[in-house]
Amino acid sequence: MSARYQIFHDTHYHYASPVSLARQLAHLWPRDCAWQRCTERQLQISPEPTSRRDELDVFGNPLTRLAFERPHDELQVNARLSVEVLPRPAPDFGQSPAWEGSRSALTYSGQALGPQVLDAYSYRFESPYVHLKRSFVEFSHSCFPAGRPLLLGVQALMEKIFGEFTFDAEATQVATPLMEVLARRRGVCQDFAHLMLACLRSRGLAARYVSGYLLTQPPPGQPRLIGADASHAWISVYCPVMGWVDFDPTNNVQPALEHITLAWGRDFSDVSPLRGVILGGGNHDPEVRVTVMPQD
Repeated sequence: MSARYQIFHDTHYHYASPVSLARQLAHLWPRDCAWQRCTERQLQISPEPTSRRDELDVFGNPLTRLAFERPHDELQVNARLSVEVLPRPAPDFGQSPAWEGSRSALTYSGQALGPQVLDAYSYRFESPYVHLKRSFVEFSHSCFPAGRPLLLGVQALMEKIFGEFTFDAEATQVATPLMEVLARRRGVCQDFAHLMLACLRSRGLAARYVSGYLLTQPPPGQPRLIGADASHAWISVYCPVMGWVDFDPTNNVQPALEHITLAWGRDFSDVSPLRGVILGGGNHDPEVRVTVMPQD
């Protein structure tokens, strides 16, 4: 069994005044991995960029670099994707090592480290949107009693965030500090992913931010609306025995066939779908429309 999707991700900037020069970074190609493959991809850009370069970023995500060196008063970037998502094996959380042992495995001891552990080290420390604080250790205290298997503790933390926080699209912005999210108990998927990362990293564990898409279901009897979906975010934690395991605190589920992985990094700042610098432009806000269509 697998699931196939067609994805439309449209970004449209209307500038108040002409932009004379711009550089943009786009994370819009889904990465291929053991549980997913991208079978078709198109990137439609208007105006035509002066130069374009496709490469991999430092985390192994597909990255497109765009340069615009002619004046323009709008920018449209449309991604058209076909993705197949494959089943993932369901690990037995109770068989994961104790969380303290997992933390010790990520502590430098002077011994040679394998490539997986070296990769996991990148996701242990602070990042622009995820800071390490005692408050996050205290918030997650009940989830990690002594000797508890790591993945059972992470599952308990996911359930705690899901149960104690309210999804509210108006409560936060991209740069809202996590301490404010923790105090107000409101936010969106990006906030909940960052909070979960902060709790895990503050305990010395390795966890990364995952961006992607989620198949949403329209109300009974209603058609699926074009452009009504949105980007989604969840986390992945490193288990020394079982590798990387994903958790979605917004929905209290372990990602499976309805989650499409786009990219991963330390936090949102590493994998923003489209970001850059411009000269000119005045005030502007992007219009973003996302559609995830299941294919028979």
